[in-house]
Amino acid sequence: MRVLQAMAGAEYGGAEAFFTRLVLALHKAGLDQRVVIRANPVRAKTLKDGGVTPVELAFGGLLDWQTPRALKREIEAFKPDIVLTWMNRASHMCPKGDFVHVGRLGGYYDLKYYKKCQHLIGNTEDIQDYLVGQGRAKEKTHYLPNFVTGDKAEPLARGPLYTPDAAPLVVAMGRLHENKAFDVLLEAVSRVPNAYLWIAGEGPLRQDLEKLAEKYAVKPRTRFLGWREDTASILASADVFVCPSRHEPLGNVVIEAWAQGVPVIAADSLGPGTLIEQRETGILVPVDDAVTMGKAIRGLLEDDKLRNRIAKEGYKAYKKDFTEKIVVGKYMEFLNNLLVAG
Repeated sequence: MRVLQAMAGAEYGGAEAFFTRLVLALHKAGLDQRVVIRANPVRAKTLKDGGVTPVELAFGGLLDWQTPRALKREIEAFKPDIVLTWMNRASHMCPKGDFVHVGRLGGYYDLKYYKKCQHLIGNTEDIQDYLVGQGRAKEKTHYLPNFVTGDKAEPLARGPLYTPDAAPLVVAMGRLHENKAFDVLLEAVSRVPNAYLWIAGEGPLRQDLEKLAEKYAVKPRTRFLGWREDTASILASADVFVCPSRHEPLGNVVIEAWAQGVPVIAADSLGPGTLIEQRETGILVPVDDAVTMGKAIRGLLEDDKLRNRIAKEGYKAYKKDFTEKIVVGKYMEFLNNLLVAG
């Protein structure tokens, strides 16, 4: 079986990070694959270090006529049985050919970009339902979850980040964008005396959020870490992980926190609300409710028994459904079934 994967993603992002993990995991599983990515030296190096040398193309805008031609040449040269395209641009630019075209979605995207795809993958069951609701045949839509690494990381030293060892530590991560609701988290932390906050991520709202941290008088105990590759170590450093997102189709960060044995509090947006069992694998609070979020953070920091139980149950949920072995097995089964079906 020969599979070509194409990703025209952004410089940073959860989908892009999972794409890289999956490519390398499928490589370890013995899959014969060719990988095409938007030019990105960091992502290319990560793939090369893992044994996969990607083809880098521009994947530009409407005036980019070269990328579709180059992608077609790669497909003609490799002769894949299956082409798996990630997100809008790669799916739209993929030519028709003698292969099964599969589009992978991590959100509720406009399906006009996926007209040529014979099958669609959603990384949550709700996205699969959305695809069917948009008129795609149920037997041509599939749910395949993400996985995260289960390797236990060592916590970061707090000293270099000017964080006292004894201080309660709240961690959050994601793109600094309105959807992620870090503004709500900053207000919530202002209601939790003595707690420090690390936010790992980069994005257009960085300056606005720093000003907001000043407004809520939490800047002295807030650290903006920027985009980081050592997310497992950051999570392992936390007493509590918070996902405050207004819009979060999956909540990959919740699974990452579970894998590190960290208790989770999340706004009850679609992805985390589906993943988390209330007061078992995490604590859900209403979206955009800083008061309730602050109470939840304070309550969990003060209740060692509840915090430990939620961390333990979250780790069990990770082991049950979201390990590399389980998810790679599901992908390999899916790809093999496509090949048999023709």
